[in-house]
Amino acid sequence: MRWIWIDRFVEFHPKVSATAIKNVSLAEEHLHDHWEDFPVMPVSLMIEGMAQTAGILVGQARDFAEKVILAKITKAEVHELVLPGDQISYRAELDTITDQAASTHGTVFKNDKLIGRIDLMFSHIDQNLAGVEFPEENFVFTGQFFRLLAGLVEVPPRPETSQPRRPEAPGR
Repeated sequence: MRWIWIDRFVEFHPKVSATAIKNVSLAEEHLHDHWEDFPVMPVSLMIEGMAQTAGILVGQARDFAEKVILAKITKAEVHELVLPGDQISYRAELDTITDQAASTHGTVFKNDKLIGRIDLMFSHIDQNLAGVEFPEENFVFTGQFFRLLAGLVEVPPRPETSQPRRPEAPGR
């Protein structure tokens, strides 16, 4: 199971910036597991939401040809609690990108109020200097992530073998 910590992109400027939102709901089990009597969105999951927002921005900058993984949390500050009913906005800006890595600067908003900053570094793992080999298929950018970009940017076609078959209509 892959957990996605953003609901949709509201802006996407290729190779520049991306903004995604997450609506926090009391229906999410992780809120109750964190603090049962006072459910809040864990900061670690907000970091992951920013990593998904920024990681997709980094991946798109290379036409999703690279496997992009979070390498380092450079800075993470969140100054307010996020509660059920709140909306989080993640704004990621691409600072630098090279063959091996990328860095991003991010801001976090709660209901349109700035509450934090999350700066991240990503690795293009197929270009790692250690010579480690990874599976050929891009296990990072799946159809789930591409659906978040629908209508905002062009995404590469998925390999024929990984596309789910469409069920036939009854009576055919």
